[in-house]
Amino acid sequence: MGMAVVEALEKGIPGCRLTAVSAADRARAAQRLAHLREPVDVVEIERLEALADIVVECAPSALLDDICRPFLAAGKTAIVLSAGALLDHEDLIEIARENGGQIIVPSGALLGLDAVAAAAEGTIHSVRMVTRKPVGGLAGAPFFEKSNQTIQDITEPILLFSGSPREAIKGFPANLNVSVALSLAGIGPDRTTLDIWADPAIQRNMHRIDVDADSARFSMSIENIPTENPKTGRITALSVISCLRKMGAPLRVGG
Repeated sequence: MGMAVVEALEKGIPGCRLTAVSAADRARAAQRLAHLREPVDVVEIERLEALADIVVECAPSALLDDICRPFLAAGKTAIVLSAGALLDHEDLIEIARENGGQIIVPSGALLGLDAVAAAAEGTIHSVRMVTRKPVGGLAGAPFFEKSNQTIQDITEPILLFSGSPREAIKGFPANLNVSVALSLAGIGPDRTTLDIWADPAIQRNMHRIDVDADSARFSMSIENIPTENPKTGRITALSVISCLRKMGAPLRVGG
């Protein structure tokens, strides 16, 4: 995801310029960035805030606080893809409020978050999401450490989880950030309901959303083509690029 955003910035996004990158393996990251027309510093996380006004967080969820807190405390902007980790760091929202910073959660692998947020200005009665993932896209999830179910045993579609996004993100921290983004746009991570299916017959990450509100009743579905990382859809990085482009656009359509 990070490299897709880098390449878009290299081609040009009005009002934005890549000033720094951080990565676990900084030497490897520097090699991957060596082709850029303008050299970019590859630095430790703690040095990022002094070098930029906006940070795009597309790292393991455990690093969300380290990456975003300095920017928000300085009144800057954090674009967050590990939305699930926000549930463990809700104080970041207050820090942003107190200092004039902003947390932006892009649409990621979902669609229709604008419609859900609009409906939330009225009364939403229910939001239900059903996610179907290829088995490989769920590999390594902590859920399986505490379950009798194993990845190797899944030979037909199986319902792994039914509950709330707040509960789900504990077992699937790298897989269900989309459900938390949906819940934040709507009625929250405790009232939103979520089913997670593992399906060995599919190749795409599939999400269906049903919303019942006093203003509208609507359903949405999307099938995301994975990147080389089966946990992540290609459209996720594109949603970040779109978000950056809107910041400086003379015409802005949607959120």
